[in-house]
Amino acid sequence: MTLDSATPATTVVTEKVLSVHHWTDRLFSFRLTRPPHLRFRAGEFVMLGLPDNRKLSRAYSIASPAWDDALEFYSIKVDNGPLTSKLKHVRKGDGVVVSAKPTGSLLIDALLPGKRLYLIASGTGFAPYASLLREPELSERFEEIVVTHSCRQVAELGYSRHHIEQLPGDPLVGEYAHTRVRYYPSVTREPYVRSARITDLIQCQQLFRELKVPEFHPQRDRIMICGSSGLNHDVQEICESYGLQKGTINKPGHFIYEKAFVG
Repeated sequence: MTLDSATPATTVVTEKVLSVHHWTDRLFSFRLTRPPHLRFRAGEFVMLGLPDNRKLSRAYSIASPAWDDALEFYSIKVDNGPLTSKLKHVRKGDGVVVSAKPTGSLLIDALLPGKRLYLIASGTGFAPYASLLREPELSERFEEIVVTHSCRQVAELGYSRHHIEQLPGDPLVGEYAHTRVRYYPSVTREPYVRSARITDLIQCQQLFRELKVPEFHPQRDRIMICGSSGLNHDVQEICESYGLQKGTINKPGHFIYEKAFVG
């Protein structure tokens, strides 16, 4: 997931690429060695760059869990992108510059206690959820977790589907993942079981009918949003129409979104 930020961290280290997986001609993920002293919370991001131009950096959500020995990231390939046009060519053993100060808005502590948590994503916005879904506290705080992921094409759901399918084997959350996590994918540019934007599926109430759950309610539902600026804006308006209030670390609420995400 690439976020819009041009301010580099003051302290950076160069880590090695452990593996790279190209999911489609537009999407890829990669794993890096982890700086020994890097600590982060699920949902946060760090600045990444390449050794040949340390002044150019972008923020990427950490897709691996906080306890993992490696760092995983999920990215779109932009042919003319200043960073991703080069980053998409990295191979095992290459160096990637990592900032030492994680930050972000998608933190569990910014949400009030609730019964059902919705993780709403579009495109590479699924990346922070790959980390959050492997956080035991998520399942301890919510009885049910609904993961919605909207992409343009069916193949672009591959990364999120892979992570959802791997959850039952996770050493920390596997025992309850199969009963508490529900996956609700959709695509917008190809025929599919759900060929519609997630905002349309919510507004026409198809999401609630198919999941057999009631509509959003402040006493029960909590929502995280991570996607394009359009998705963030539209889902925020939907949340507010149901009486849900935006939360922060200082004042937890009913929904939160990653403010910096742009693609």
